[in-house]
Amino acid sequence: MNFVIKACWAAGLLLTVLAPAARADDYQLSHNQRISCSRGLAPGKLNTATCKSYTYLFNTKTSEYFRCQVSLALTRDNKEVINVQTDGACTKKPRIFETDGHYDFDATETEPPNTNSFFGPGGYSVWAADVGAQKVRGCIIISSGLGSDISKCLDMTFQ
Repeated sequence: MNFVIKACWAAGLLLTVLAPAARADDYQLSHNQRISCSRGLAPGKLNTATCKSYTYLFNTKTSEYFRCQVSLALTRDNKEVINVQTDGACTKKPRIFETDGHYDFDATETEPPNTNSFFGPGGYSVWAADVGAQKVRGCIIISSGLGSDISKCLDMTFQ
């Protein structure tokens, strides 16, 4: 019985020491979630409301991130809800920094229709910082209107 207790303590100590080294990447959810809704009328007195929301999931070790979006469309007449449809997914985006580190992140985007949406559905901005150094990178991503996004990032200078 004593051997079992000592073995459990040894295993627990070993896990405590090795767990930080074997830890998987950490993820952070963006704090700038937004929701936008639109309503429309269809023939036969049907009302449709469509709402979309997005957020970003950021890998704090590699600086890769995912843009996630969920949508819900609700169709009803004057008496009842006729149809509810949902959709959503996360799309992987490239790293912001070339090397692994310990990063912090936030993002926001324009919501169509918007005067900032010159070429299509708008764009978004991403800010990332290396929390181990005084290093901040700001990126702006907009739709080119030709089926691809244009992305430019700039390292901030400190004065």
